[in-house]
Amino acid sequence: MAPSTIQKLRSAISGDEPQDDSLITEISDATSLSWSTRIKGFAICFIVGCSFSILGTFLLIRDIKLFAVFYTLGNITALLSTCFLMGPCKQLKNMFKEKRLIATILMLTCLVLTLCAALWWHSKGLAIVFCILQYLSMTWYCLSYIPFARDAVKRCFSGCMA
Repeated sequence: MAPSTIQKLRSAISGDEPQDDSLITEISDATSLSWSTRIKGFAICFIVGCSFSILGTFLLIRDIKLFAVFYTLGNITALLSTCFLMGPCKQLKNMFKEKRLIATILMLTCLVLTLCAALWWHSKGLAIVFCILQYLSMTWYCLSYIPFARDAVKRCFSGCMA
């Protein structure tokens, strides 16, 4: 028998919980919150973030500064919602893994540049461009968590361009 099978058998006999190396178990061990509390925290934080982004989009007509602040705050809040699932340390480690590094840096840079364009440079055009780049980089970042999603998007775009 393999060592992991022996350990599982011993755990079952002794009454200990069996060691399960699944993703859910790994996420569960990352924080002290219960699974349902983490899911609720994630959902609430994500919904608040999306609401801020939508509110920011509606504020585009009135004031570019409010638009940039609410849109960026919404994306940051939505991004931070994943800390409920993985824990903040693991989230930061995952953000800066090699396969996400460029998307993470681009996303964070666009977050800062959006605020700079709106609050200090007073450039509505630049703020909108950086928001679009912010959206695209955030999408590319999120796709990195879905297996083969980036490859599918690349093939879709190359098929459309051909």
